[in-house]
Amino acid sequence: MNVIQEYLGLSRKIVDRVATQEADIQRAASWFAKTILAGRMVHVFGSGHSRIMVEEMWPRYGSFPGFNPIVELSLTFHNLVVGANGQRQAMFLENVPGLAERILRNFDIESTDSALIISSSGTNVVPVEMAELFQQKKVKVVSILTSKHSAKSESKRNDGKKLGDFSDLILDTGAPAGDSMITIPGLETPVSPGSTVGGALLINCIKAEVARLLTEAGQPPKVLTAANVVGKEKAVQLFESAYDEHAHRLAKLYQHVGQSKK
Repeated sequence: MNVIQEYLGLSRKIVDRVATQEADIQRAASWFAKTILAGRMVHVFGSGHSRIMVEEMWPRYGSFPGFNPIVELSLTFHNLVVGANGQRQAMFLENVPGLAERILRNFDIESTDSALIISSSGTNVVPVEMAELFQQKKVKVVSILTSKHSAKSESKRNDGKKLGDFSDLILDTGAPAGDSMITIPGLETPVSPGSTVGGALLINCIKAEVARLLTEAGQPPKVLTAANVVGKEKAVQLFESAYDEHAHRLAKLYQHVGQSKK
């Protein structure tokens, strides 16, 4: 039994699934590009391991400003596993009603913003409430979830609603229900999740399309780029200017926090 080749083969099927969503990826990218061209930010949120997708979008090599990564350490800090700041607490907190509202209370959200919410199951309270709150503020919400996994998962909300119920557009990672893809004889439960593969593909397809749209609009993004590609001096210049732009965009999200809008 060659489990390595099996996993790689199933990952290729995930690539194929992502490819079928090209039109929706382009639609999401057009919303995000419009937000960035307006001088605003795309809010990106994920709890648990969905944090991986948030950081895949920004900041890292091959990425550019315009995205606001909302990462709550209490929901995503996995290093200690048990004890103080352990997984039990994180998994409890991501199902506490009202926490999403307290997180967004820190930002001045406008309808010109857009949002990307990542949750493989689409059933935990905080990401679902996050999407709900964005929609209430007339912000377009794109979700990345695992359709088969979400369909077979029970919502943690009392009303039974899931992330997809508060999404203007849904993108599917293509992973199976339960996420793990490899069944090994003699092992009771499967291993090796697939949602990270699909999620990373979706994130970077969106990123590439947004970069194309920004460039065609005459505002090419400041891309974090390695020195071995553009040289040390240019790499430093790109890093500094990209982080400066991020700071300036972020400042707008704090400028009128708590003030009533007329």
